[in-house]
Amino acid sequence: MIGIALYQPDIAQNTGTILRLCACLGLSAHIIEPAGFPASDRTFRRAGMDYLDHVALTRHLDWAAFEDWRRTSRSRLVLLTTRASQSFLDFRFQDGDILLFGRESAGVPQEIHATADARVRIPMREGLRSLNVAVSAAIAAAEALRQTGGFP
Repeated sequence: MIGIALYQPDIAQNTGTILRLCACLGLSAHIIEPAGFPASDRTFRRAGMDYLDHVALTRHLDWAAFEDWRRTSRSRLVLLTTRASQSFLDFRFQDGDILLFGRESAGVPQEIHATADARVRIPMREGLRSLNVAVSAAIAAAEALRQTGGFP
């Protein structure tokens, strides 16, 4: 199963949208705390996340807890970042990959960037900063599912 991990997400509505994406497409979801908002079921439901009961969601206390889980699960970590040189379209996704997305305001720290098994980017027009994190998650997840035959 492909999974999406959010590193210290800042915006509840984006997180809710990504959790809905995970529910609808059968992706696992991971929130790496601390979040920039109260990461509670109530917060997600208020953000319009009425699909919460349909998503396989794991909350990790911090990066170390997530990394412990990831080592145990033997999941490959694929970081989506504007700083990568490789396009996600040229990357070969595998079943079990975890697609990592950074904070809306700051991405991920360099030490986490260096930890990823792969770093890929979504090609964009020059001069523009980045896509919304929920849009990026949908684009990358669709390609990963297409490649692995994982669509429901």
